[in-house]
Amino acid sequence: MPSSRPRSPLAVGSADRLLAASAGWQVELGTFLAQVRGVAALLPEGRHVINLCEDRYRFLVAFCAVALRGQVNLLPSSRAQAVVEDVAQRYAGSYCLADTASEQLPEGCFMLPEVLPQLAGDMPTLDVEQLVAIGFTSGSTGVPGANPKTWGSFVASTGQNLQALQSLWGQAQPSIVATVPSQHMYGMEMAVLMPLLAPATLQAGKPFFPQDVALALAEVPAPRVLVTTPVHLKVLVESGVELPPLAGIVTATAPLPQALAAAAEKNFATEVREMFGSTETCIFARRRTACEEAWQLLPGVRLLPQPDGTRVHAPHLPAPVMLADLVELLPGDRFLLRGRRTDLLEIAGKRASLGDLTRKLQSVAGVSDAVVVQLAPEPGHAVGRIAALVVAAEREEANILHDLRQLMDPVFLPRPLRKVEALPRNETGKLPRDAVLALLGH
Repeated sequence: MPSSRPRSPLAVGSADRLLAASAGWQVELGTFLAQVRGVAALLPEGRHVINLCEDRYRFLVAFCAVALRGQVNLLPSSRAQAVVEDVAQRYAGSYCLADTASEQLPEGCFMLPEVLPQLAGDMPTLDVEQLVAIGFTSGSTGVPGANPKTWGSFVASTGQNLQALQSLWGQAQPSIVATVPSQHMYGMEMAVLMPLLAPATLQAGKPFFPQDVALALAEVPAPRVLVTTPVHLKVLVESGVELPPLAGIVTATAPLPQALAAAAEKNFATEVREMFGSTETCIFARRRTACEEAWQLLPGVRLLPQPDGTRVHAPHLPAPVMLADLVELLPGDRFLLRGRRTDLLEIAGKRASLGDLTRKLQSVAGVSDAVVVQLAPEPGHAVGRIAALVVAAEREEANILHDLRQLMDPVFLPRPLRKVEALPRNETGKLPRDAVLALLGH
């Protein structure tokens, strides 16, 4: 018998709406939907699909084709071989889907054809309760977690994101250029779902270097929105690159320093809007970091502080989600972040947080990047040592520690403090804990 559960369209807008653009080509919504139907007809049998497409437009086609076929997109936090193999082992019988050949790809990976096939038909719809994706956390605090997402939850969260951002561009259709991977939930929300359901126009590439970002923005019509991370934004500001006029810059994945937000607003003559969320929750708050410390909750979101974190209630979540973040609630559906319970340290009766210690180390003259972690306790010890990785080409470790003594209590000085050429950040700027520990020799 046919299902009586609600269904929602795969995209919004007319067939001639500009869905994607890049250097020398454009794709309208009608052509995109025909390609989605065509690719769906080609896909192998299976329940779970590890979607590793790199081209953002082809990822979008593949994502929708997998969902239309009734399969589930598995979205690993990176294309690293060990990460992909871990996801494949968790979901026996899954197959890999990609658009670019690579030695890292699993054997037998299904490759999208160079010319995407097309099939005519009506606007596809999906059951709002259909499981369409499982996103994986980056493992920055331990083992990557799996987070299932239904089509209805994506539709609801995109509606909230649109309310949070639309004042940047008004009633016009924005063009989105993103530096974050589509497989990451922030990239999924901003650069995959927004073009489908907002509507918006997608720039198909994934620019990395500052000049690439400028060229990508120049390829799409105004109003333009840059979706990026603090790590990429810092490089853009320091490069001195000139960007085409922007309607706004959106950032997430890591805390954005207020000074960097102010510098970006000045350099690029636009507003920088920081989003707050997680793979588990999707985005649920925003702020203008250059002039605001407090976060504004999106419509319908409620936070319930707990002793060990915060419980998030939101219209797009089927059940409340517990986060490790500690918050202080303010009037007007606002809140302040007060760190994470797992980041809080107590040594010799004194307290600090790993986040604050990291910020102090990053503020030392000559330090371009750094991270502070707590190691597992050694045998016979109740508390693990504090350790750090630092990028500082012109400074010696001993000199950095000397300056750091002026900024923090000696009991929290990192030992060891190890210089490296670069921190092992992933594509969104996060630091998987196992990669940090490997550089520290633990």
